[in-house]
Amino acid sequence: MRLGIGSYTYAWAVGIPGYLPRRPMTALDLLEKAVRLGVGVVQICDNLPLDALSKSELSEVEHCAGQHGIALELGTRGIAPENLRRQLELALRLESPILRVVIDAADHRPSLQEAIERLRPFARELEQANVCLAIENHDRFASREFRQMITEIDSPCVGICLDTVNSFGALEGPELVATTLAPWVANLHVKDFVVRRADHQLGFVIEGCPAGRGRLDVPWLLDQLRQANRAPNAILEQWPAEETTIEATIAKEDRWAQEGIDYLRTLIPD
Repeated sequence: MRLGIGSYTYAWAVGIPGYLPRRPMTALDLLEKAVRLGVGVVQICDNLPLDALSKSELSEVEHCAGQHGIALELGTRGIAPENLRRQLELALRLESPILRVVIDAADHRPSLQEAIERLRPFARELEQANVCLAIENHDRFASREFRQMITEIDSPCVGICLDTVNSFGALEGPELVATTLAPWVANLHVKDFVVRRADHQLGFVIEGCPAGRGRLDVPWLLDQLRQANRAPNAILEQWPAEETTIEATIAKEDRWAQEGIDYLRTLIPD
């Protein structure tokens, strides 16, 4: 298990539609953050797509990562065959051991059975490439459905990217998700959170906080993975609430990243 950051560590700095900074973070900027934080893994996902780069820009990313001894991991969104094959080629070029995928795309939200039928034949290509497809538990499917997906596809190269907060959207907390999916975890997104009453007291708000300062029991989570004989790379992700300006939000995000990595390093020596 190695500690890392990703493009969703700095989602505000990368840019969220409707909240774009003056100068959005680039892949090279993200690698520079990793160097400053002293982490050796960087996961670049769909919010900062590497297949949108020119050949020279992609080569520059590869060179920078190699120069600093940073291992790259690739992430995408959507399970259209043409997208998966394009991303697998890129994963091979970048020597990424995983291809993290969020099943839903803006124009396609497949049923559970459709997702299984689309991914099952792709598993053979993954096995030939020795790349693991890490399916992220996003908020639409329950953990038991992700388990069914993995067991029916039945490939050593198809597993789970375990996110510690996403499944609240399916009315499931991290303890249920981790105990259900731990045997298949190929990648870990550590995202801490707090739950508080709304100001008007009518309902609850779930929002992010620096890793180690919220409700997520990270030592317990890591122990669950060890008991399942899993040692995935742990990528810090964050959900900072918006501040009054995008610049202030980005500054908070940056502070949280430093604090979160400092905390996680006490649990994940790298």
